[in-house]
Amino acid sequence: MKGFNAFVQLFLPKDKVFYSLFEEVADSVAKMGSLLKEVVGEPDFDKRAALISQLETQEHVNDDLTHRIFTELGRNFITPFDREDIHYLASSLDDICDYIYAAAKKINFYKVNPNDPGIQKMADLIEQGSRQIRSAVKELRNMRDMRTITDALVRVNSIENQADDIFDMSIERLFETEPDAKEVIKKRDIYQVMEIVTDKCEDATNVIESIIIKYA
Repeated sequence: MKGFNAFVQLFLPKDKVFYSLFEEVADSVAKMGSLLKEVVGEPDFDKRAALISQLETQEHVNDDLTHRIFTELGRNFITPFDREDIHYLASSLDDICDYIYAAAKKINFYKVNPNDPGIQKMADLIEQGSRQIRSAVKELRNMRDMRTITDALVRVNSIENQADDIFDMSIERLFETEPDAKEVIKKRDIYQVMEIVTDKCEDATNVIESIIIKYA
């Protein structure tokens, strides 16, 4: 399928190639958000490790897609929107995937039980945010349904604000209820990485907002 997609892209107008690649990246972001939710919902360490392996594979797929975007940017004079915006959007989407994978890795590396209210809620928000990112990116090709894009941007902003609140409450609860200093350090690190994911989602929506202001 990957080879077929590459073959098809040879026949697309060169500026349209970017839309196809970004849509694949958006699918990757949403898939990784869903996989992270599965990771924190899986109590068995070995089964979690298998899910994290899937996340690693998907993260590599996303790296390849991002590299292809940058390659196309270097070889094409015609682009659907500003070259700078293409670069920023590709980088911000790649950051989301990188930090999702980093959060999952830390859960098993630290051998932390993810059945923790803060981790669970953060994973919910990340899954929601990744789906909203996909919705917004997929509308860039035509920019006909501006309501879908703007609604997604507003929701991601709300998700990021909620994540900040969850982070603060989780840290407060951690210091009040966790007697083991090592567990405090481990969980705080996981909270921080998960909160960064929502920041990166908001970064991506800021780029999308810049694009629609210029071209819608």
